[in-house]
Amino acid sequence: MSHPQQRLDAAAEQKQAWLGRKQESNGALTPELAGMLGAAIGHDRTPAVDTRGGAPLPLLWHWAAFPEFVPLSELGPDGHPALGRFLPPLPYARRMWAAGRLTFFGDFRIAEPLHRRSEILSISEKTGAAGPMVFVRVGHVIEGENGGRIEETQDIVYLNIPDRFRPPKAIPVPQTATFEEIVPVNEARLFRYSAATANAHRIHYDLPYARDVEKYPALVVHGPLQATWLIDAACRHTGEKPARYAFRGVHPMFNDGSIRLFGTRREDETAIDLCTGSATGHQGLQATMEWD
Repeated sequence: MSHPQQRLDAAAEQKQAWLGRKQESNGALTPELAGMLGAAIGHDRTPAVDTRGGAPLPLLWHWAAFPEFVPLSELGPDGHPALGRFLPPLPYARRMWAAGRLTFFGDFRIAEPLHRRSEILSISEKTGAAGPMVFVRVGHVIEGENGGRIEETQDIVYLNIPDRFRPPKAIPVPQTATFEEIVPVNEARLFRYSAATANAHRIHYDLPYARDVEKYPALVVHGPLQATWLIDAACRHTGEKPARYAFRGVHPMFNDGSIRLFGTRREDETAIDLCTGSATGHQGLQATMEWD
């Protein structure tokens, strides 16, 4: 096994080769795919979503509009597309979506043709409680033919797989939230969301892999799924359309029965702070929705 500093040195060498790399994609969320996504996301507090062509595209559903049709032979052992296609092939066995920020302009429609321009904006090496890690920031601009636009950045973290599960420090859920909802979570929901988003990462549906290889105690709830539940709940409870949305994972969440959604509206009425919570009372994903 290579020394941590050797891994960081290798990551530094990759930085110059991959920084600024660009990619363009065309996509759309078809009515059929929207129906699959709605079935995965919906719960008893969400109204039925019109998934016919031309209906409004719910917020963050554009994440399923650009699936990667990667042959099985080109998947890595974790189920992700093998590194080196667009993301740099850094020498770490675990890769996760750690955080994101979005700015919204206008709206999209179901089945509307979309175009996405992507660029690797930064590659930064850090050492934390989990050991050495590398953060790759990817920028996206998504545009629809009807004038809608999203400017988005995603932070992807690369790190080593530990020899056992060491949970990060628990952050308690809010005690005086503006709203709280409970969403049931089980294997079927996680599988449906993985299928709708073409996400083959095995930690979400393959329990022996999640437990024995990546050392999680159970299947992991997708960060983007949590982010989607939170923005939907915030829009329903505030009646506001967001101008900006940001989120970051602070603790993995597992399919242990339910996920709690919390929202706390700020006194200045410009934003609402959000988080998911576990049954045992710690936060999983933190988010903020702002409006103009």
